[in-house]
Amino acid sequence: MVLEFTKMNGAGNDFILIDNRAQKVKLTRDQIVRLCDRHRGIGADGLMSLIPSSSGKADWAWDFYNSDGSTGDMCGNGARCFARFVQKLTGREGDFTFETGAGIIKASFKGGRVTVNLTPPKDLRLGDKSPFPPGPKQFTRSTRECRTRCYSCRTRIKLWSNNLAPKSAITRHFSPKGTNVNFVHVLGPSHIRVRTFERGVEGETLACGTGVSAAALISSRIHKFGSPVKVRSRTVTSLSQFEETNGEFADVRLTGPAEFVFEGRVDV
Repeated sequence: MVLEFTKMNGAGNDFILIDNRAQKVKLTRDQIVRLCDRHRGIGADGLMSLIPSSSGKADWAWDFYNSDGSTGDMCGNGARCFARFVQKLTGREGDFTFETGAGIIKASFKGGRVTVNLTPPKDLRLGDKSPFPPGPKQFTRSTRECRTRCYSCRTRIKLWSNNLAPKSAITRHFSPKGTNVNFVHVLGPSHIRVRTFERGVEGETLACGTGVSAAALISSRIHKFGSPVKVRSRTVTSLSQFEETNGEFADVRLTGPAEFVFEGRVDV
C-alpha cells in the first residue's frame, strides 16, 4: 500500500499526518513504529490520522499514535499541527473542533500560530501531597542548598515536574500506561523553561504541549504566576493561558507554532 502523508512539527515535536476520512487506511502497530523510525522510516514523535467524528459532537476526530505504536489520548503540540493540517486540507476558515481520547478540542488561528484548548486539569498534587517524597539527595548550586521537589498535575495524562524518583517507582505508580516526566526551571516572573521525557517515545523530545501546560499551572500555584505563562522548550517559546477560580483551573489554552515540513508518499 502506498500511503500519502504530511510531515509537520510543533515547537520541535514532529508528526506524520494522514487523511483517513474515507477510513480505508488501517495501520498495524509495527507499521506505525516503522513509519516513525528515524532511520528506517519518515521519522516522527507520533502519527495522527484524520477521521470523521463518530459522535457528531465535533467537526472531525483523530486517531493518535505514539512512535512506539501505542495509542495516545492527547498531545498539545500534535493538536496544533493536526488543526493546521485540517485547515489546509479542508479549506475550513475560522475555529473548529475535533475529538480526541481526552475529549473535544477547539482550535483557533492567528497568523502562523495556533491555539488549542486543553481538557480541564485535575489531580493537582503539591509538595507532601505527592505520592513520591522529595529527592533523597541535596546538592549545591550557585552557593544555595537545593532539594528537588516533586509535583504533579493531570491534564488527562499525568505529568511530573522536578522528579528524581527512580524509574521503577514511576512505572509502578503510573502502571500500566506510564507517564511523562518534566524538568522545570524558573527563568523569571511567569516565565519558565521545561524539558520533557515522553512516554511512548521513551526519550527526551524537543517539546511537549501538555507538559508545558501542566508545568505552567503548577508554577502559577507554587510561584503565584499569573496567566499567561511563557514556556521555553528546547526550540521555541509557547504561551500557556488559563483561568483560576476558587482554586480550580479552567479554560486552559496552549498557543504556539505548527509548521509544515514536507509531503510525500511511502510504501507501507
